[in-house]
Amino acid sequence: MFSFKSALAKPFAKRVSKSILKWANKPVETQEKVFQELINTAVITQFGRDHNFISINSHADFVKHVPVRDYEDLKPYIERVVAGEKDILWTGKPIYIAKTSGTTSGAKYIPITKESMPTHVEAARNAILMYIAETGNSKFVDGKMIFLQGSPILEKLNGIQFGRLSGIVAHFVPKYLQKNRMPSWETNCIEDWETKVNAIVEETLPENMTIISGIPSWVQMYFEKIQEKTGKKIGEVFENFNLFIFGGVNYEPYRAKFEKLIGRKVDSIELFPASEGFFAFQDKQNEKGMLLQLNSGIFYEFIKADEFYNQNPKRLTIKDVELGVNYVLIVSTNAGLWAYNVGDTVQFTSLKPYRVIVSGRIKHFISAFGEHVIGKEVEQALEEAVNETNAQITEFTVAPQTDPEEGLPYHEWFIEFEKAPASLEAFSKIMDASLQKQNSYYFDLIKGKVLQPLKISQVKKNGFQDYMKSIGKLGGQNKIARLSNDRKIAEVLETQNLIK
Repeated sequence: MFSFKSALAKPFAKRVSKSILKWANKPVETQEKVFQELINTAVITQFGRDHNFISINSHADFVKHVPVRDYEDLKPYIERVVAGEKDILWTGKPIYIAKTSGTTSGAKYIPITKESMPTHVEAARNAILMYIAETGNSKFVDGKMIFLQGSPILEKLNGIQFGRLSGIVAHFVPKYLQKNRMPSWETNCIEDWETKVNAIVEETLPENMTIISGIPSWVQMYFEKIQEKTGKKIGEVFENFNLFIFGGVNYEPYRAKFEKLIGRKVDSIELFPASEGFFAFQDKQNEKGMLLQLNSGIFYEFIKADEFYNQNPKRLTIKDVELGVNYVLIVSTNAGLWAYNVGDTVQFTSLKPYRVIVSGRIKHFISAFGEHVIGKEVEQALEEAVNETNAQITEFTVAPQTDPEEGLPYHEWFIEFEKAPASLEAFSKIMDASLQKQNSYYFDLIKGKVLQPLKISQVKKNGFQDYMKSIGKLGGQNKIARLSNDRKIAEVLETQNLIK
C-alpha cells in the first residue's frame, strides 16, 4: 500500500543528511563560528561583563577569563535567572527551566532559551532522519510511535515555565507526528508511573506500534507488562515494531533481556540528550559512537579525565582530541552555560566525523536506571544507618542488579561489617529511605515500582582486601570504587567466593 508520508520522508531525510554532512566535514570552522556567536551575543549579559567578554577573541582568551565551573559554582547566577532577572547568563530570560537530578545542592535548575530549545527538538528529529537516509527504511512513519517520558504539565514562576526536560520537549512534537504519537496527552500527564504505564499498555495494545523510545529500564517495565497481559513476545504483539530509540543510560546491560522480550532483533538509535544540551546522536547503524552536535549552539571543550583534578588542566578544543582517551565534557551554550562541567566523560571513536561514546562520569555514580545516585548520597545513607544501629563498617561498594533471578531490579550493596547490625533488614530500610529522601529520581523509581528497595550482600572478613589484591591494587594509595554503573567489582567478589 502506497504511503504519501513514507514517500516524502526519504527525500526529506536525504536533504537533512546532506546539511548535516556539510558542518560535520568542517568541524573546526563550525565550532569557531559557534564560539564567536556565543561570545558576541552574551557580551551584554551580567556574566559577560563579569568575565570581560568584550576582550575575548579566541579560545585562549576564553580560558584566561572564564574558569571551568560545575553547577555549584554557577549557582549564584542561576539563582538570579530563576528569580526572573534578565540578561544574566544569556540575553533576556529563558523560556523554560529544566528541573533535573540533584547533586550536593538538591535539585538543579538548568535554563533553556528560545535559541537552545530548537536544538533539542531538531537533534532528536535528525537522528531518525539520518536512520532513514542510511537504511531507506521509512515505513515506520506510518505507524504509531511511543515516547515514554515525564509529565508535560509545567509550573510557572517569575514568567518562566519549569518542568522535567522530557515533559518540556513533549510540547514540541512536530505537527506531522502528532497523530502518530502515543500515549495520549491525558495519559502522559499521569504522575504516578505505575498507573501511567498501565494506561499506556491499554492505549497501545490495539495500535500498530513501529517506534518505541525511552530509557531502557522504563521501556523494559512497559514490555514486561504487555507480555504479562498478552502472554506473547513484544514482536508478536507489535509485528511492525522495528526501531528502538534510547538514551540516558547504557543499553548494553539490557540488550539480551530486550531481545528475549521482543523475540527478535530490532534496529536501535542511541541518543545523548541532557538538560544542558542535546550533545550527540547515533548517525550510523554499523559505526560505533554518536555524532557530536557541533552546529547546535554548543561550544565544546575537553579535559583529559586523568588530569582533571590537576591545578591547571589543559582545556582542549575539538581539533586537539585523540581517539580512545577519556575526556571530561565541558560545554558553553546558547542557554547561558559557560565552561560548564556536565559531569560526563566521553571517548572519541571517530575523528572524521567526530563521534563519541559516553564512558562514564568524572565522579563515581550509579545511573543504570536513570537515577544518578552519587557518592555523597550513598555515604550519607550509610552514615544514617550506622548511627541508628551502632553497626560498624569496614568497606563497601554498590552496584546495579539489572537482571535479578526474580522480582524487580535493585541496587545491591556489598558491605563488609566490622560489627553487623542486629537486623540487616532494618539497616537496609534506613539506607533506602535516606536515598529516596535525597534523590528524587531514585524515589520515583521505587514509588513507580521500576526498582525494588536496595539489598545487602555481606562480604567476608578481609574480602575487599582480597579483592584489591586480586586486581593488583592492594595498598594505601588505592581505593575501591564506592559506586559502579556496572557489575565488574560485584562479579569478582562473587566469583572469588568473597560473599558470605
